[in-house]
Amino acid sequence: MKIKDILKDVPLLSFQGEEKTDIQGITYFSKDIQPGFLFAALKGEKTDGREFVKEALRKGAAAVLSDRPKPPKLMTNWIQVFDTREALAFCSANFYAHPSQKMKLVGITGTKGKTTITFILEAILRKAGFAPGVIGTISYRGPDFELEAQRTTPEAPDLQKMLKDMLDRGATHCLMEVSSHALDLKRVWGISFDVAVFTNLSGEHLDYHHTMEDYFAAKKKLFSLNSKKRTAVVNEDDAWGKKLIAELPMSTITFGLEPQALVRGEKFRLNGLGIEALVKFPGGQATVISPLSGKHNLYNILAAFAVALALNIPPQAIKDGIADLVTVPGRFEKIENSLGLDIYIDYAHTDAALKSLLESVRELKPNRILLVFGAGGDRDRTKRARMGEAAGLSADWIFLTSDNPRSEDPLAIIHEIEQGVLKTGTKKYSIVPDRREAIEQALSFAKKGDAVLVAGKGHEHYQILKDRVVPFHDGRVIREILKKMGSV
Repeated sequence: MKIKDILKDVPLLSFQGEEKTDIQGITYFSKDIQPGFLFAALKGEKTDGREFVKEALRKGAAAVLSDRPKPPKLMTNWIQVFDTREALAFCSANFYAHPSQKMKLVGITGTKGKTTITFILEAILRKAGFAPGVIGTISYRGPDFELEAQRTTPEAPDLQKMLKDMLDRGATHCLMEVSSHALDLKRVWGISFDVAVFTNLSGEHLDYHHTMEDYFAAKKKLFSLNSKKRTAVVNEDDAWGKKLIAELPMSTITFGLEPQALVRGEKFRLNGLGIEALVKFPGGQATVISPLSGKHNLYNILAAFAVALALNIPPQAIKDGIADLVTVPGRFEKIENSLGLDIYIDYAHTDAALKSLLESVRELKPNRILLVFGAGGDRDRTKRARMGEAAGLSADWIFLTSDNPRSEDPLAIIHEIEQGVLKTGTKKYSIVPDRREAIEQALSFAKKGDAVLVAGKGHEHYQILKDRVVPFHDGRVIREILKKMGSV
């Protein structure tokens, strides 16, 4: 594709070079440069892409995209723009011929529930005879392919390439988790969303966004950049959802349990076997039955139901899809055993998610809840004590342990969590820094009728310890310990 075509509708400060130059690819990572590529010199938190321009040119880059002027005597096509990230997103959309305009796109943002909603919608769309693709926290997948996700929402060139690949493989829809980082860094600019979804908002990533207002402002961008301006789906029961509804200029479908929600759950029953609920919506009602458990999953089901209606999916296909989804990896995932225990692993890694999870387990009426959890290192420290407080208020015994400590001292992280536990007045906790040992202690301490909840890592297959990444999956570790205990 010619540079002039890649730059269509991209705001420029200046262009120096030959606009008929052929571009063979786009990247922001100098190690991926191939002859004929456009190199976007992005400024990151730790490195500045401008430092790698010469390396990119040595490898055959045909053009450079930057917010800085062209250095003197540098012989290459130089594109100077106001905002490199925004320009990269629009250039990538042009290069891959705007694949999002040729399929139905659903963007899902919020603190909790994004991953589960993509799984529910994926099952619904398949039941309706469509071929969905998914871009999210666990994996990137579509017709005949699945890749482990490196980040929730990829950088713009990777995102556009993935959408193009999905389209070429026959995908009719794409369900995309859209993180606050991706919105703040403009990775999804140039993407046309048919439906934008807001699940809820609670404290997370405040090391990056600093305040809840800034965090909300980042999430809200999904709705203002929605160029198709079709439909918003918003949680009526969430305080930040109410705030969003009041500010939205587009058609909005609300969901929740409150009477004013357009897609509303009523007469619901929650137990260890799943969820049964009457869902009322404009023009009808349907009884849904799901193997998923917990009130938080009822909200996820209602969100998916609302999106499916916006996509004109027949109610019967919606019901069948909801019934078909048995579990979501690492999301309130039950580990079967012969000890009479209810064992779950879950990705909950914020205070609000932990509180919601513990409430869902309590609704199942176990004798006791034994909770194993920690907090990630080099991440938002403000949530650690809040997580400890949520645990202290709701769990019967807590095993404080490591999550992904990264460069931090695991015990230092644990002691920050402990401050929140102590605030509740409980003394029913143990400090066990080794995660495997903590899980083993919890399982050994448990008695028939108890619930053992291992939270924080969910689907993850690794643990990050300083500069090492070691294999570790909570579900696998639990099964190994159960086998040693004589349970199958």
